[in-house]
Amino acid sequence: MSNPTDDPELPGPQQRHVEMGVAAFLALLGIVTMIGSLQVGIGWGAEGPKSGFFPFWVGLLIVVANGYNFFRAYVDPSRKQFAEWRQIGLVLKVVWPMAIYVAAVPWLGLYVSSVLLTIGFMRWIGRYGWPLTLGISLGLQIVTYITFEKWFLVALPKGPLEDLLGL
Repeated sequence: MSNPTDDPELPGPQQRHVEMGVAAFLALLGIVTMIGSLQVGIGWGAEGPKSGFFPFWVGLLIVVANGYNFFRAYVDPSRKQFAEWRQIGLVLKVVWPMAIYVAAVPWLGLYVSSVLLTIGFMRWIGRYGWPLTLGISLGLQIVTYITFEKWFLVALPKGPLEDLLGL
């Protein structure tokens, strides 16, 4: 009987590959931080450290730590599985709509984007009927509008529909 971790055809990515990818991405962010710090100055001025001094050293620490993490994952002989593709698909089923939502807020406003997101999740993932979905989606945004805009006097991002309705 074979151990599933020894199978070369794993039904998902290996943990070491995911760790190497995350370490490389974070090291890249550290490099970007260091480059930005160099542009504003990392030296010592008359008043003390320049504005890029501390971010540069933090960026360097991030690069070194993630270089170490990348190396450790690279030399790791184990073939542990990170997740099954099916599990990753379930996560993406939530991540993609949220990413679209964040991108839509500047164009449609918070309220319309939130209604569309709630409708999408309730119908697609929850499989709820239209009356309940529309009631909760619209009702939640009405409560949010009253709470923030009327009671707390906090203006939230609005889109063309709110401008049309004069809200």
